Amino acid sequence: MTDWQELERKYLMNTFKRLPVTLVRGQGARVWDDEGRGYLDFIGGLAVDVLGHSHPELTKAISEQAHTLIQTSNLVYSVPQIRLAELLVENSCFDKVFLCNSGAEATEGAVKLARRYGKLHIDGAYEVITTMNSFHGRTLAMVAATGQPKFQESYTPLPEGFLNVAYDNIDAIKKATGRKTCAVMLEAIQGEGGVNVPTDDYLKEVRAWCDERGILLILDEIQTGMGRTGTLFAYQQSGIEPDIMAIAKGLGGGVPIGAFLAKDKASVFAPGDHGSTFGGNPLACAAGFATLKYILEQNVVENCLSVGNYLMSRLLRLKAKYDFIVEVRGRGLLIAMEFSSDIAENVVQACLQERLLLNAVKPSAIRFMPPLIIGEKEVDEAVGILGRVLARASKEMVATQD
Repeated sequence: MTDWQELERKYLMNTFKRLPVTLVRGQGARVWDDEGRGYLDFIGGLAVDVLGHSHPELTKAISEQAHTLIQTSNLVYSVPQIRLAELLVENSCFDKVFLCNSGAEATEGAVKLARRYGKLHIDGAYEVITTMNSFHGRTLAMVAATGQPKFQESYTPLPEGFLNVAYDNIDAIKKATGRKTCAVMLEAIQGEGGVNVPTDDYLKEVRAWCDERGILLILDEIQTGMGRTGTLFAYQQSGIEPDIMAIAKGLGGGVPIGAFLAKDKASVFAPGDHGSTFGGNPLACAAGFATLKYILEQNVVENCLSVGNYLMSRLLRLKAKYDFIVEVRGRGLLIAMEFSSDIAENVVQACLQERLLLNAVKPSAIRFMPPLIIGEKEVDEAVGILGRVLARASKEMVATQD
């Protein structure tokens, strides 16, 4: 039998700390490894597989488009690209879309658009205020935007023009705003930073401040978009509208695609200002259109909200049972469980042995981001596995104390 993990170590750069499992097939919320063992997937491709694995509507759209036209370049018009852009605009507060290939490209493009706006309308302003514990991608510029030193220290000097301030703190943003500021860029909920949910008024206060100072508000909804938090986009729960928004992850249901959207006032690119060879290619756009259309027509967001609330209630019962669970937080099907010590990796590995895939979002917290089509039965199965793992962890802690 082929040792795929050994071949990975031989041929691929050592940039990922992978779980010791090689997945070869998926269906719905389940995946199977190269030895035929099945797992319940609560990672969901890192919040990407919103319709689960191998969804028939998505695979049909991909197959039909692959048999029709895969790539054209943006030197010509493309029907799948236009159809997806129309669906995005008609179901959001935005007026224009740029289609790209990934989340990092989406945030990079959003910042580039904001800088162009600053050049034209704010006396050449170029600085973007971001927040600590944020995550905006792994290009050099987005590493600078990301407020986590662990991602930055190996790559200094970083591109200038980014100020990292405290999250959920309007006074920190006000203090950092100066004559060079063109925009504030935030995650509606910090995903990679630990599923950190801001206070209810935070985004409203930031929106008001940006309006007062005449600067743009960019929301990074790469992880929270496409129904993940219980509305199609998380900003719709906050009572505000951003000027620019970046999305990716769930947009293609598993096919790589990203986008940034803008209000007309912020849509200041002219021909030649930005571009992409593969961005908006017909195959990815057909996948994106099929995914978004299914989400809108089949009550996927409503299911996410309902099942997310059920998952939260089951996890809160575990919190009431074990005092080493500090907090359960999140919205929809983006939830984290925080522990009092750095046991997250041990919990993830133990769950893997019982055929449940989870993610250690930081040393002391695990993250739940399953497909949005799951039901209460899958939640019960996952929480049952987690409960058994935590029961063993509790006994080990007691034994250690004794």
